[in-house]
Amino acid sequence: MERIPEVEVMDTWEEASEYDAMDFSQVNQEFAELALELGPETGLILDVGTGTARIPILIAKQRSQWQITGIDLSANMLFIGNQNIEQAGLQEQIKLEQVDAKQLPYLDHQFDLVISNSIVHHLSEPLLFFQELQRVLKPQGGIFLRDLTRPSSETELNTLVEQYAGDCNNHQKQLFRDSLQAAYTLDEIINLIESAGLEKMRIYQSSDRHWTAERSYRYPK
Repeated sequence: MERIPEVEVMDTWEEASEYDAMDFSQVNQEFAELALELGPETGLILDVGTGTARIPILIAKQRSQWQITGIDLSANMLFIGNQNIEQAGLQEQIKLEQVDAKQLPYLDHQFDLVISNSIVHHLSEPLLFFQELQRVLKPQGGIFLRDLTRPSSETELNTLVEQYAGDCNNHQKQLFRDSLQAAYTLDEIINLIESAGLEKMRIYQSSDRHWTAERSYRYPK
């Protein structure tokens, strides 16, 4: 199936509020648990494409030694995210910033772990993101990335939408459909990560609709 790009920023209030209302609790919990396994005991963490900050909140509740910076281009996503952080009482541990993933305003080798859930399919030039990730990570820093994979056919696309968004409203279904059509294949992701010079990565199909790329903090040389 040919890739159909979607807008890079989900920045309307309707999109942000609809996204936050969708039930990603199981997926988010699994993501948070794996991020905790791959990361350091204490350190600086960057969450790229944090959306409404649901994942940083889950992580911060389990790892008080982590300072998490969550970035997103959507002002409305970040507005809702800050509300969620305040409700969870985690303002001292999580900060959100409006930042482009392709042009990170951070120092070289600043972060111990970079995580990202479902940002890559939004990017028209994902190689720039992977190159920036490489730059801001400390030597032997950890990486945990996950996103959707593009279905191979219209039939597979329809099946996934009904299976995972069948109970959602029409707008939420369309959001999920658009994301699947905008996603990159596993082979495309492998090529991008290799082109960015990221090493010691484990890249694999992690579900019927996701790819995952990971590297433990202080990975063996």
